[in-house]
Amino acid sequence: MLLAFVMVFLGLVLLVWSADRFVEGAAAIARYFGVPTLLIGMVVVGFGTSAPELLVSTMASIQGNPGIALGNAYGSNISNIALIIGTTALMCPIVVHSQVLRKELPILIAITALSIWQIRDGNISRGEAVTLLIVFLFVMGWNIRQGMHNRSDVLVNEVELDIPQGEVSLPKSVVKLVLGLVVLIASSRMLVWGAVEIAESFGVSDLVIGLTIVAIGTSLPELASSIAATKKNEPDIVFGNVLGSNLFNTLAVVGIAGVIQPIFPGQEVFYRDGMVMSGLTLLLFVISFSFRSRSRSRPAKINRIEGALLVSIYVGYLLYLILTAL
Repeated sequence: MLLAFVMVFLGLVLLVWSADRFVEGAAAIARYFGVPTLLIGMVVVGFGTSAPELLVSTMASIQGNPGIALGNAYGSNISNIALIIGTTALMCPIVVHSQVLRKELPILIAITALSIWQIRDGNISRGEAVTLLIVFLFVMGWNIRQGMHNRSDVLVNEVELDIPQGEVSLPKSVVKLVLGLVVLIASSRMLVWGAVEIAESFGVSDLVIGLTIVAIGTSLPELASSIAATKKNEPDIVFGNVLGSNLFNTLAVVGIAGVIQPIFPGQEVFYRDGMVMSGLTLLLFVISFSFRSRSRSRPAKINRIEGALLVSIYVGYLLYLILTAL
């Protein structure tokens, strides 16, 4: 049991460290070959912050634990909205000016609805997983096109400013990329093994472990980048990180895991976790855009009271999971 907790802790620490190295190496290589800074920020860095969820869910599915794969994705989405945006808003109210994000949030709502519809019967087949991946490709293409055609948008400017501009040699960048990827894979295996051992020891499902320990751990890169963006007064990046991560988790993470092995978590995911995830996504839309931001020229806001509400919902959800599991 002690070894399992140690492996989970080390796995999480190495996961966060390796994700940073992977992003730094990939961004430097992309810059070396002349990739526009905006695309580096939207694709390379956006992928890098969600790399822990992708690697952990992929490894879990390969090792025959699809419950961890799905729990990781849905749990990360829940923690991204309730914990990360809530905590960030408590630190400093979030004011979102980006028109790109105004268009992206309704897309996230539609994609969340698609994922809930798929899980209504308690499973995700390979065909449904392929559908998620196809939608992911379309959404990525749309996001890139929106970014390139709206270069004056606040989010675009913040993304371009947020990418380090220092020159790094190509060999060093390749070493960072490879090292980050290798450690990502190894730490993912450690984390999944430890999580499965803990689940078996306490007699709870691997789904619950994925929704709690694993989901919180793999959301740490998003939390760290959101706190850093808040300190630099870049609220649109905070909001963009969460929306991008949730899109990636719902489509790519679940899609890849489901293609490797169909997922059969049971209908409790639909009635419990799916409803919480979709409810939080709708609540995010209501508190940030619906009432105070009818005019496209007015920024969307999430104040400290609303941040406290989101964090309270997350704490209540975690307590419910733990109590029902034990």
